[in-house]
Amino acid sequence: MDVTEDRPLALVTGAARGIGAEVARQLAEGGHAVLVTARDAAAAVAHADALVAEGHAAAGVALDVADPASVAALARELGGRPLRVLVNNAAAFADWTETATSADLEAARAVLDTNLLGPWRTVQALLPNLRAGAPARVVNVGSGSGSHGDPEFGLPTNPVSTTYAVSKAALHALTVKPAVELRDQGIVVNAADPGLTATAPGMADMGARPVPEGAASVLAALHAPAGTFTRDGETLPW
Repeated sequence: MDVTEDRPLALVTGAARGIGAEVARQLAEGGHAVLVTARDAAAAVAHADALVAEGHAAAGVALDVADPASVAALARELGGRPLRVLVNNAAAFADWTETATSADLEAARAVLDTNLLGPWRTVQALLPNLRAGAPARVVNVGSGSGSHGDPEFGLPTNPVSTTYAVSKAALHALTVKPAVELRDQGIVVNAADPGLTATAPGMADMGARPVPEGAASVLAALHAPAGTFTRDGETLPW
């Protein structure tokens, strides 16, 4: 890990591709030094190197948020370096056609370990860095599918994608707890929905938005009041 200390440090999980990679790019373009993290160290380094080639400050490092040892290793590598922004983007998915009654619960456990416990353990491990970087911001990448009131994607009208939806609903609930606990320490914690984003072939044909728009929706939460859940800076129902 070797990034300049002349710029505020941001760390993005699951940042080697898709929304996470674009979030890292937009943070770098905004003047941050960015740690690009992913389970695949080579992919993380490759994206960081591409940012450096464009004149940005970035470094790539391995991080599996579902592995406590991996999270602890990253915290040790950071040492006492102040962290200004943490974007918990890494996510796991289950069969999109599953329902609550058909779900494989062992597969569900693995998704929850990444989507809920992953951000939880990452915030715990990097809390000294966030305190050192205060005023600091944490954004948990949530989803309208985990909302109980979003008319577009919410749970009331959508019986499928159960594991993913429940994991994101739990992440939304988790967001509120540290938001309250840490707000007087200069650390703002929010959740953001990128919206349906074209992160895979064919999704644009389904009406998905371009990846830069989804990433911008995530980063808009950096400027929202503590403990909020937003899409494009607009408050969503929990």
